[in-house]
Amino acid sequence: MTDGLTLAIEKMRAAGVTDTAIAIFADYYAQLVSGTTGIVGEETIAAIGDVARLEDIATSPDDAEAFGKTVMIRLNGGLGTSMGLSKAKSLLPVRDGLTFLDLIARQVLAARARYGVRLPLLFLHSFNTRADCLTALAAYPDLAVDGLPLDMVQSQEPKLRADDLTPVEWPADPKLEWCPPGHGDIYPTLLDSGVLDALLVAGFRYANVSNSDNLGASPSPVLAGWFARSGAPFAAEITPRTPMDVKGGHLARRRSDGRLILRESAQTLGEDMRYFTDPDIHPYASTNNLWFDLQVLRDVLAERGGVLGLPIIRNEKTVDPKDPSSPSVIQIESAMGAAIEVFDGATAIVVPRSRFLPVKTTNELVLLRSDVYEWGDDDVPRATVEQLPVVSLSGSYKKIGDLEARMPAPLQLREATSLTVTGDWTFGADVSVAGDVTLGDEGGRVPDGATLL
Repeated sequence: MTDGLTLAIEKMRAAGVTDTAIAIFADYYAQLVSGTTGIVGEETIAAIGDVARLEDIATSPDDAEAFGKTVMIRLNGGLGTSMGLSKAKSLLPVRDGLTFLDLIARQVLAARARYGVRLPLLFLHSFNTRADCLTALAAYPDLAVDGLPLDMVQSQEPKLRADDLTPVEWPADPKLEWCPPGHGDIYPTLLDSGVLDALLVAGFRYANVSNSDNLGASPSPVLAGWFARSGAPFAAEITPRTPMDVKGGHLARRRSDGRLILRESAQTLGEDMRYFTDPDIHPYASTNNLWFDLQVLRDVLAERGGVLGLPIIRNEKTVDPKDPSSPSVIQIESAMGAAIEVFDGATAIVVPRSRFLPVKTTNELVLLRSDVYEWGDDDVPRATVEQLPVVSLSGSYKKIGDLEARMPAPLQLREATSLTVTGDWTFGADVSVAGDVTLGDEGGRVPDGATLL
């Protein structure tokens, strides 16, 4: 197996991967060989317990000062392959022709104008998403702040053959031999790119990070002020779970030392999934909205040689995600939120569901595009109902192209409790849904202006 590591390191050096990234990969490779799986057993953790709630945090004069020292970072490396995309998911239109990327930029520009702060916006791109996204961001020439870059590019690592842990070879498309190392790579990338030092020199102290597909994670002076006053080096936003995200990650307390940890579904045994998905046991979803102190991060990275030691995530796939017959590979990944266990004094805060609007599937995209949300001058989506309807679409709608062919116009879902579509249905314009509605396996067409009851 050590031959596999040697070959992987040679391949990474030839591609210009940094020494820090190689050291992190080598550490994970050793764990992989030793049989480390990253699994977190239910018996090793306890429920998170009581934490602060945003609804109890009053505004303070300190908020503006903290907000003025904050940088917004958005993870923008995903291609959305599960939705049939071959470019960045953030380039998908959400409303009125505006993409996720447009709306993020507009949110930041609106916050700058309203609060009079510099508020840099920084994207973490992968090698797959950078070019297209920077082209799109050229439409916003005022985004750059104080000479800081608009983006940084996360590292890359070889996919490993599942049978012998050597770097996979795929001459049909050599790009598929590589993968990003998960969003836990944000920390060494901040260091190696020089962006972390540039931010500190420019007077920034705090970072707020979230996924680019979560438009609810808008700029927040109140959260910035709370985080600064807390004195914590690291904080995670969590929110009450709904039926649409019970399989997402959650925080827990490790019984052995009482530290907060993040557990993802990929780190959970099959027999433990009944606990993982039970909101009575783990009531809060991890939003992947994080706050951290840039100076503390700099100090810890320097102390550890750039290797934070985040828990390994072993992700088994095929080298070509679109070809299930292609060789099985292992992608070594880590989760950004797992850093909560690294920092002494790390904490969490419960935020309203409005700050967590992820779009991982077409189900969630249909909801975000519907009249359930209104959009203010700040381009932040706000729900018009107290309880979000649950949308569940059949496999006929899994890919974006299939969805838009069958549902070319937004649905009206304000009066809906749930919409379940098990067959292949095509929807006309101005279709409304009220209550609990199921469209069956027989398929068909819903005419323009119909109301489904």
